[in-house]
This record gives sequence, structure tokens and C-alpha cells, in this order.
Amino acid sequence: MRILLKNQEQIERIRKAGRIAARVLRTCAEMIEPNRTLDSELDQLAERMVLEMGGFPAFKGYRLFPHTLCVSINEEVVHGLPTGRVLREGDIVTLDIGVYYEGYCCDMAITRIVGHADYQRKRLVRVTEEALQKALEVTRAGNTTGDISAAIQRHAEAFGFKPARGLAGHGVGRFVHEMPDIHNIGEPGTGVKLQPGMVLAIEPMIVMGEPEVEFADDDWAIVTRDGKPAAHFEHTVAVTENGADILTVE
Repeated sequence: MRILLKNQEQIERIRKAGRIAARVLRTCAEMIEPNRTLDSELDQLAERMVLEMGGFPAFKGYRLFPHTLCVSINEEVVHGLPTGRVLREGDIVTLDIGVYYEGYCCDMAITRIVGHADYQRKRLVRVTEEALQKALEVTRAGNTTGDISAAIQRHAEAFGFKPARGLAGHGVGRFVHEMPDIHNIGEPGTGVKLQPGMVLAIEPMIVMGEPEVEFADDDWAIVTRDGKPAAHFEHTVAVTENGADILTVE
């Protein structure tokens, strides 16, 4: 599959989608609190906000996924369903959403801690967010996807954490998943050379324990095999000569 480069008009549509996604996730994150049951309320709020702002949910119906919002808790790395579980003090919760606007989409994720948590859980979340920032610092034309991967891996491992095995970021824009893949483990200078017009969803998924993952019983969530928690941050960015233009901000 070839890499789909975007022109400035198309990038601006993705930016508008990104503004919607950022506002929705900020609002949903404010509802993350102890003893809240993750029923359909949060998902319905996300969908209503997306539609009211002129967007369309990118995940709902994609590969038959039944919701607008992915909500992953503790050992759930990605693709958790926003139903059933009661949030407890110290839980790690990731909110992940995709939004279409006028035919082009973005992808974004944030992780929050419910109430108070122990030092190691807070450290995991902080290091994962920092790993995304390290990745963005090397996302510029002339560098490679391997430079991004290596930056994520290096930062996570420096603090004793590991990227989840087999999970990756990706191109995004006309479709939710496009080429190239953006792995969270890699070697500098390898992979695809970055060029202006690429739009990438860069998403460190970092685990506290061992990196092996598997499908949960619901066949949607991907969980750590050892049951230890994970964190996940994601931005959609446009590659430019001067660096990463972050599109998923309000």
C-alpha cells in the first residue's frame, strides 16, 4: 500500500477534526473519577459532541467496532470498550478517539489517573507522555520512521518500562489506518524516510511489566499478558521541513 501524501487543504481538514477530538477528550477526561461506572454515558457524550461540532465518529463501525470512544483501563492497552467497569482510586484510564471532518480523519489518545495513585503508576503515565514528546522532536522531513520508533523505545527503557509488543502508530487521514506503520521499537535511520505531506498518528503504548499482549475475552481490548498496567498517548501530526505540526489540539 502506498503512502498517501496530503496537500495543505486536506491537512486543514484533519486539523479541524483534531480540534474536535481534543475538545471531546478533554471533556470526557473531566468525568474520570472514582466510583464512576463506565456505562454508555461517556460514549454517548463523546458521540454527541463530535456530531454537534460537525464531525463524524471514525471508530464507530470501523471493523465493526461498536463505539465512538475506546476506554482502556489498567491492563487494557488499547481498544477497551466503554462499558461495565467501575473506576477505582488509582486506576489508569486511556481515552482514544478518531474523528472525521469533511472526509479526513485524525486519531488521538490521552491517559489519566483516577484520583490518587502510587508513584510507579504516576511515573508510567508521565514517561509515556514524555515518550510521545521525544518522538515529536524527531518527526521532521529527512528523518525516518525508525528515528521516531527509537526515540520512544529509548525513553521508555531509560525508566525501566517497555513498549507493548506488536502495537504501532500509523499513517492517518483519508482512512483511519494508512501506511507507514510507526513502531514503538526501532533503530535510528531505518524505515521510511519522512517527507512533507505525510500525516502520522504517533502513539507510544508503554507497559509497566513484560511487553507481551493478547486479546481480552471480549475480543476487542488488547491487554498485557501479565496483567500489569499500561499507558497510551497519541497525537496526529503533519510532517514538515521544520518539524511536527500537531493537529490534535484545541
